Amino acid sequence: MLSFEAVERSSGGMSESSAVRRRSFDLDEATDRELLAAHVDGDRDAFRVLFRRHYNHLWQLALRTCRTSEDAADCLQDALLSAHRNAARFRGDAEVRSWLHRIVVNACLDRMRRNKARYSVSLSEEGMPEPAVERDDMAHREISMVVDAALFRLPDDQRAALVAIDMEGYTVAEAAQLLGVAEGTIKSRCSRGRKRLQQELEFLQDPGNRT
Repeated sequence: MLSFEAVERSSGGMSESSAVRRRSFDLDEATDRELLAAHVDGDRDAFRVLFRRHYNHLWQLALRTCRTSEDAADCLQDALLSAHRNAARFRGDAEVRSWLHRIVVNACLDRMRRNKARYSVSLSEEGMPEPAVERDDMAHREISMVVDAALFRLPDDQRAALVAIDMEGYTVAEAAQLLGVAEGTIKSRCSRGRKRLQQELEFLQDPGNRT
């Protein structure tokens, strides 16, 4: 599990020249913007609270966008380190959660572009999770594995768009802002991605296509 301490060590902590102002509010009750502003002002605990508040969401985002959990962990740490160091550049034209979302997605896409190796997703029995007691739970896991396998066969840009729209629930306008592209580009990527995803699902669910 990624720890805030790892991010803080990598960033070298707060600069000694940063003036730590007396806190006038409870960090746990502060808004995301207040936490980010407090971090910029030198509060050593503010980013830790922000990190913990959004960790689960950002971790799931990284897992859905990257091809392996190892890549997801590395990308999430890189993204949080970038956010920790560059918090002062936050312009306030979006929610802090959306700002963090975009940083994580960009870190994942950068990693995948640099990574020339192509990972294969195994649907063999060795790759299956331990069977659950309830048949419905096992069936859900099997379906999830097939969907994940199909999703990871998509081009990176199409997968990122589908994750934002269909899994994260963002609007087209929000997804366009998150990914830094035009709304029409998001619509096009989602359209092509959904069509290709359907084809991949049909391929993976057809026993005759399995080796």
